[in-house]
Amino acid sequence: MSAQIQLPAQIRIGGGAVRELPALLRELGSVRPLLVTDPGMVELGHARLVEGILTDAGLPVSTFSDTEQEPSSASIERGVDAFARDHFDALIALGGGSAIDSAKAIGVLAFHGGRMRDYAVPNDVESSGIPLIAIPTTAGTGSEATRFTVITDSDSQEKMLCRGRAFLPAAAIVDYEFTLTAPARLTADTGIDALTHAIEAYVSRRASPFTDDLALAAMSHLAGNLDRACSTPSDRDAREAMMLGACQAGMAFSNASVCLVHGMSRPVGALFHVPHGLSNAMLLPAVTRFSAAAAPERYARCCVAMGWCGPDTPAPEALAALISGLEALNRRLEVPGPEAFGIVREQWFAHLESMAAQAEASGSPANNPRVPTREEMVALYTEVWGNA
Repeated sequence: MSAQIQLPAQIRIGGGAVRELPALLRELGSVRPLLVTDPGMVELGHARLVEGILTDAGLPVSTFSDTEQEPSSASIERGVDAFARDHFDALIALGGGSAIDSAKAIGVLAFHGGRMRDYAVPNDVESSGIPLIAIPTTAGTGSEATRFTVITDSDSQEKMLCRGRAFLPAAAIVDYEFTLTAPARLTADTGIDALTHAIEAYVSRRASPFTDDLALAAMSHLAGNLDRACSTPSDRDAREAMMLGACQAGMAFSNASVCLVHGMSRPVGALFHVPHGLSNAMLLPAVTRFSAAAAPERYARCCVAMGWCGPDTPAPEALAALISGLEALNRRLEVPGPEAFGIVREQWFAHLESMAAQAEASGSPANNPRVPTREEMVALYTEVWGNA
């Protein structure tokens, strides 16, 4: 069976790569881009750096920074209004996954019209629109290389997965130097997000030899450097490896899809405002334990790729090492469970059924090696509630 592979037409990667932004814009035929970013990037000075690069190249500078940490359909509509105020011909996304996801959605709505819900799965938006250059500032989502975006419906509070070639950036600039200012908590959460992408891409029912190689390489880079990047933020080698691994994981899951962890994670983020990477981390050990017996050899190879067992380790021992390794990683990185995060117990348990229904509707659990029933997802949500 063949596999369809979709990637950005260009990826510029390495320290200082952001300086190549004007050349990329010229190649795309853009003379008036809109920079989409977030307040944090403005405060850190990253937005000013990009604006200065554009100004020095003789390009006009306009910035929309009113994006949200968990992008909502209302915030996307504000971005569409900003895009409509001038004759912009391209978008530049600067920030973490939220800013990049926002820019993707702004581009699709500005070009095609309608509402964000019109583009949620099971719809596929294949026609291209406004060109987008994505510049990630975290080593996590891989959104710069994916054909997905996740937007919360402002009315229903449902996290909507949107997919299709229209959401794939035309180009990406992957410059690890942006991550040198990322604090430990953000580094940890985004790093586990990227690791989850790589694991789920590898065990997905839609995996292919192309995505397998990317996923395994990503796991090696990420698991081997996440602790160093958190403990020593200035470790440039660790930061560069994390950025490379996150991008590889993004390319892998964009073409193989994510699975049960992401399907169950999205409702947690939407309902309780848990950062996406953190909600993935809460679920990853329990979901891996639930799923591993359905694809033991695949999960065993994940353990080998992460350096947590040897290549000759029998599969049962490798699976045990993988699950214990994920639990130990969460402990080292101080990942809280839902209760420790501060979610009210009554609210968590009142939403179990609706969270399971939303997870199932996203389609991601159907890619899992072991496809769960709603009842099994409710049991998994119950299991992770009190995790430290």
